[in-house]
Amino acid sequence: MDKYITTPITEEITADLKSGDFVYITGTIYSARDAAHKRMAETLERNEKLPIDLKDSVIYYMGPSPAREGRPIGSAGPTTASRMDKYAPTLLDLGEKAMIGKGKRSKEVIDSMIKNHAVYFAAIGGAGALLSKCIINSEVVCYDDLGTEAIRKLEVINFPVIVVIDSKGNNLYDSSAEEYRR
Repeated sequence: MDKYITTPITEEITADLKSGDFVYITGTIYSARDAAHKRMAETLERNEKLPIDLKDSVIYYMGPSPAREGRPIGSAGPTTASRMDKYAPTLLDLGEKAMIGKGKRSKEVIDSMIKNHAVYFAAIGGAGALLSKCIINSEVVCYDDLGTEAIRKLEVINFPVIVVIDSKGNNLYDSSAEEYRR
């Protein structure tokens, strides 16, 4: 089923999303990859405040290529989500409600998603140039020294994703494999 949602992503929104739904996101999302997640974890270990508010937020696991003239961002395809798995439960506990990436997630992340009523979306790998057309503004908000891995605030319109794991733990990767076997 196609669903159109606007950020911030609340528990009411995540409760309505089911594994397999096609979703179009409009609003503010943040991009962060491995180095930014590591830096956020170090910030929390020092009992310092994070540079972004995670309440009802969406983090897109992406590091863009340089923007072409007249564009806010270059190619913006997803990176492998499992590399953020050791950080995700903590960020979910702090209010993050959605993650966008590609690939499977660990049991610990899925358990934390259920506990925190969060969802995991997949964006289409290899379609970064196409996905970038849904991004109308890109601004580095912190960790500029990380280059493409800096945290960016992105404004998106109808950014296409698929619910892979919903807030109840239903996993499209697992259910699709079972259906295929039948």
